[in-house]
Amino acid sequence: MSFVTTLDQIFVLLQRWIAGFFPLWLQPAVGTILGVVAIVAAFPGIFALTTVLERKGLGRIQNRLGPNRVGPLGILQPVADGIKSLTKEDIVPLSADAVVHFLAPVVLVIAVFLGFAVLPIGRNMVLADMDSGLLFFFAIGASTELSIFMAGWSSRNKYSLLGAMRAVAQMISYEVPLLLSSVVVVMITGSLSTVKIVEAQSGFTGVFPHWYVFTPWGFAGFVLFTIAALAETNRSPFDLPEGESELVAGYFTEYSGFKFALFFLGEYLGMFSIAGFAITLFLGGWGAPLSVLGFVPSWAWFFVKLFGAVVFFIWLRGTLPRLRQDQLMNFAWKFMLPMALLNLLVAGAWRFMGEGWLRWVISSAVLLLAYVGLGRVLMRNQHLGARSYRYAE
Repeated sequence: MSFVTTLDQIFVLLQRWIAGFFPLWLQPAVGTILGVVAIVAAFPGIFALTTVLERKGLGRIQNRLGPNRVGPLGILQPVADGIKSLTKEDIVPLSADAVVHFLAPVVLVIAVFLGFAVLPIGRNMVLADMDSGLLFFFAIGASTELSIFMAGWSSRNKYSLLGAMRAVAQMISYEVPLLLSSVVVVMITGSLSTVKIVEAQSGFTGVFPHWYVFTPWGFAGFVLFTIAALAETNRSPFDLPEGESELVAGYFTEYSGFKFALFFLGEYLGMFSIAGFAITLFLGGWGAPLSVLGFVPSWAWFFVKLFGAVVFFIWLRGTLPRLRQDQLMNFAWKFMLPMALLNLLVAGAWRFMGEGWLRWVISSAVLLLAYVGLGRVLMRNQHLGARSYRYAE
């Protein structure tokens, strides 16, 4: 085995080596446990680093320093935050449903972790290679809505309940275009397996990869999926469930201490999970961006792409203002849904039009015209002018 192959499969070989110390009948279970431990250790670690990156990035965008007191350049701020969360008093409202109040953040974190099971993080590096991996991911993701409603309802607080209702309405609305935008990949690949979806994008034409994002339907699906993913994970500009100006903190207003930290962890893990799924569907998964870079380990490419997605999400948070609730719903049902449905037709036409430049022209023209037309219809009654600022005298 060459050095490049060994480096690419280092974690797979390590897993098999450790499992080899156990009886043969026990090795599959031990291998699965090791995979679970790796996921549970790696992604919360990335979460800790992301919190520093986000706070530093937003500080730079907003012309301030960000965390700079704990450790060199503030790098140990997540450690301080973790200790603070563990030592803070856990307050449960007297009228709250204590059992449901406790279970809500636990259910959220468990559901999010289960989503990582079907993500191919590298070549031969997937915890559960299911034939219906895509369906499993979305089925597990839907359970996060239940946990959020549990949190809002059990708190016996109007702010929490309104935040939960906002979150559920938002997540159900954007789940429809999220699903439809991924169906085009299933249509072209002919499989619901995340592993086979990545393998279908593993080829190259010259030095350029066969990623789905480089096709008209793939680019449209990727954009729709990314927007819907932001809404699903309550990231800006779709963070209405946590609107501080109206709802204090939304569905977790009545949470403190470590249970609040679990909600915080679950939100970021959800962002990693859905970003990894977008990478799997449209950006070639663990595949290299150029054929000449195939010597780089496959798992390294996955995490590089994940880092790029996280930076993009942070950039959006520091750039875009929060939408109103009516704008949020109008955008989902009047723009996202029609575009996702049209993209299904375009992908079907692409599949049966055969090779050649004609399908590129027709597919691109249909999607572009629909984008312009729907945009004009939505903006018809919007009287937008120059923004003016007034200061108190």
